[in-house]
Amino acid sequence: MHLNPYGEYAVLLAASLANEWPDHRGGIEQRTREFGMTMAFDVASDDHVRTRRVVDAWLAVVDAEDDAARAAALNRQMAAAAAYPQLTDHDGEGWHLHYRDAGSSLPDVLEAVISVGTALHLTERGMHRLGRCAAAPCANVYVDITRNGRQRYCSVRCANRDAVRRHRARGI
Repeated sequence: MHLNPYGEYAVLLAASLANEWPDHRGGIEQRTREFGMTMAFDVASDDHVRTRRVVDAWLAVVDAEDDAARAAALNRQMAAAAAYPQLTDHDGEGWHLHYRDAGSSLPDVLEAVISVGTALHLTERGMHRLGRCAAAPCANVYVDITRNGRQRYCSVRCANRDAVRRHRARGI
């Protein structure tokens, strides 16, 4: 039984936004659709800027020095979200939990969803399962959803590039 729909998709959405920031508000909402959010959001003129602040606050969680700092940063983000879980039934999805108020703005919803989703992901899979790509100069975020929990790269491309670099360094 899958009780946590928030952890994986929410943290993957946050990483996607951090790694490839949309140029406009519509791009943010499109990205939410790609990661499974079906709710429509009222448009506000500051949505793009406020959502960027949400992503930047989440990056403080990604870049935390240790588990305690990561938990503290995430707790601050969840406290700022000020959302509570509630049952909802919309868009033909059936009854499910939302960690957001109905009618909340796009940035407010993303703050709640991303912070709660990240907390669920890290507590269920491990506090180490979020970080920056190990293939310099890449600084993309990765979300480790692997079975063994040893992901260090944002993509297969970066992993291969780093392996080639290490191989060449040994051959010199």
